[in-house]
Amino acid sequence: MESYIIYALTTALALAIFVPYFLKHRREQRQNYQRFKEAESLDILRPRSQYPMINQAFCIGCGSCVKACPEGDVLGVVFGKAQIINGLRCVGHGHCEAACPVSAIKVGLGDITTRDDIPVLDEHYQSNIPGLYIVGELGGIALIRNAIGQARTAMTHLGEQAQKSSNGVPDVAIVGAGPAGMTAALAAIQNNLSYVLIDQQQPGGTILQYPRRKLVMNKPVEIPLYGWLKHSEYSKENLLEIWDDIIQKFKIESHTNHRVEAVKKADDIFQIKSQNGVFAARHVVLAMGRRGTPRKLNVPGEDKKKVAYQLIDAQSYQNRRILVVGGGDSAVEAAIGLARQKGNTVTISYRKNQFFRIKKKNEDRISRMIKTNKIRPIFNSNVTEIHDDSVKLQVENEIVEIPNDFVFIFAGGIPPFKMLKDMGIQFGGERKPLFEKTF
Repeated sequence: MESYIIYALTTALALAIFVPYFLKHRREQRQNYQRFKEAESLDILRPRSQYPMINQAFCIGCGSCVKACPEGDVLGVVFGKAQIINGLRCVGHGHCEAACPVSAIKVGLGDITTRDDIPVLDEHYQSNIPGLYIVGELGGIALIRNAIGQARTAMTHLGEQAQKSSNGVPDVAIVGAGPAGMTAALAAIQNNLSYVLIDQQQPGGTILQYPRRKLVMNKPVEIPLYGWLKHSEYSKENLLEIWDDIIQKFKIESHTNHRVEAVKKADDIFQIKSQNGVFAARHVVLAMGRRGTPRKLNVPGEDKKKVAYQLIDAQSYQNRRILVVGGGDSAVEAAIGLARQKGNTVTISYRKNQFFRIKKKNEDRISRMIKTNKIRPIFNSNVTEIHDDSVKLQVENEIVEIPNDFVFIFAGGIPPFKMLKDMGIQFGGERKPLFEKTF
């Protein structure tokens, strides 16, 4: 009799532990499957650049990769195996790769032979054009640490190959003054190379377009000559202070307001043409972003002074009626930043029926602000006209006019891929890659 009681108690205890775990696991599996099917229907499984490549034969479905991802919803466990749930949100942190106990996941570009947005580069980030290198997010791999590492690798190789110029032509022209371009300039100094640094805006690159106090994920990384960035997160302001310190300390000179339009090589010398001048160099490092020129809506009134394509400082806008156009992370972060300022009335217009390309953190934040009426979303809408004190939107079959003081448009950008192809740079869809590597 006593043995039956012990057996019953043991069984009850086991069920008390196992059943809640089983129900929770089953619920998570069902939610992940629903998210997977939704992502499949929205065509957001396919990544824009790097992404987690999962070997299903090795995967044991432990979920370590899911928990490790800082973005929160790139991965999920479906039917006992890790799956990409939202490939568009992967920015290449690589934490999932490090967390996997069986090495079943790797973050990279995958097979680029069918992709016309990834240039073919060798292990030194040199293109098919000898002497022309591509570093940073333009090559398909995001994150500051990757940009710094790629620029350092490219410049080391360039320094080994370069023959010193005797005719006054710089050894290298660096296009772009963001993290990759600034690193390339420092590495040029380190390798005793003369350089010219060109950018269409001020030093800082994409960082300049971030909202105030935006946190930038970063692993510890060493900047040539300067030293280590040891923290895991830096704000926009922290990073810009670091670049300013570098500029002053190493006397880095840059040519700003030069948007490069073409690069041509003749007699072993590259001619870099911008809208404001022409530069010459023996080598070229393209350290531009992938966003390119801001995409416009091409609607009446878009040329008004109240229209902008980036938000520099949200605190400059208070007691204003503001419309943010777009549904990506940049638009959502701008809307959140503006909604936190005193007296602002913030509306966000998006042409789709929900946000689906944003990070989990941003999704949670804007959802809370929508629920508390700090941000008003208008989905399935398109701007049709911009007036001095109002904006007209087409919402499905209806025209709606809302009061407005400022409009911020985040409709993406026109990538510089055509310009690169005109230079003769080959992309993955044009021939087999020389190699496949992630930094």
